[in-house]
Amino acid sequence: MNRKAIVVLATFLLTAVSFAQAQKPASIPRIGILRPGAPVIDGPFQFFIHGLRELGYVDGKNIVFEFRYAEGKRDRLAELATELVELKVDLLFTGSNPAIFALKQATQTIPIVIVSSSDPVGTGFISSLARPGGNVTGMSLMATDLWPKRLELLKEIFPKLSRAALFWNKSNAGMAIEAKATQEAAGLMGVTLLDRGVKDPNEIEWVLDATSKDRPDGFLPLMDLSLRSHEKRIIEFLTKNRLPAIFENQEMVEAGGLISYGPNYDEVYRRAAVYVDKILKGAKPADLPVEQPTKFDLIINLKAAKQIGLTIPPNVLARADRVIR
Repeated sequence: MNRKAIVVLATFLLTAVSFAQAQKPASIPRIGILRPGAPVIDGPFQFFIHGLRELGYVDGKNIVFEFRYAEGKRDRLAELATELVELKVDLLFTGSNPAIFALKQATQTIPIVIVSSSDPVGTGFISSLARPGGNVTGMSLMATDLWPKRLELLKEIFPKLSRAALFWNKSNAGMAIEAKATQEAAGLMGVTLLDRGVKDPNEIEWVLDATSKDRPDGFLPLMDLSLRSHEKRIIEFLTKNRLPAIFENQEMVEAGGLISYGPNYDEVYRRAAVYVDKILKGAKPADLPVEQPTKFDLIINLKAAKQIGLTIPPNVLARADRVIR
């Protein structure tokens, strides 16, 4: 074979390889989603999925979701996190502090997008809001700052409040920070908090029995996903005992609770989808500042207020974003 023929053949082979590479379909990104509860797509999480759709991502077409559910078994989170990492997914997502811990321990390289209920800096998830510095970024729900505000609101609608039961999950490190901040704020407001922290979510009946005996003036339920399974029982207890309480999410008020104040969760989860989009397009989690909510909703259930014999002050009603009658 002469020199000219070799050059022609080499050119042909390079062109064929380039064409084959151009025709090779791009790999579809896989998103690992770790949830501590049952396999149910709740309201806020639906907005995460909707947010991705708005950005052009359709499950099974140009993105694939790998779901793992702990079904309330906290000890399974580490196993499920490792399972997702071993699948070599392109990105991980969760909205639960215990699940964030599990994912962070399972990988320091795969990007993790979070919706953190408490202080992501205080819990050690990130170095700072402005520059997270690792493989974790996303949204913070500011719960550490908001629970003192909720206590203040509860006292505003019920000025006689002097003692309140504080229900929280001692197994959740992020919630421990929230409970401490609430205790400190309560002292400044002249309110004594009765610690009703539990390590096992199934201790709910002990909490309610103790509250029945202590007869506090109010109830502060710091609810993470593991405690949310008892929301119906808690609302029934509060109504029966005519006990005012304030919640962080509107679902509890829609289920019969008195009042809620907190971030607009639908918007928070929609914004989390933006982080997924940016990372899939090449951005690094370490360089994406963690956002905080900008919209907060005050929801009041007047029917629940009537059931416990409480009149909501007109100035508080005037500030409500939604009133359930």
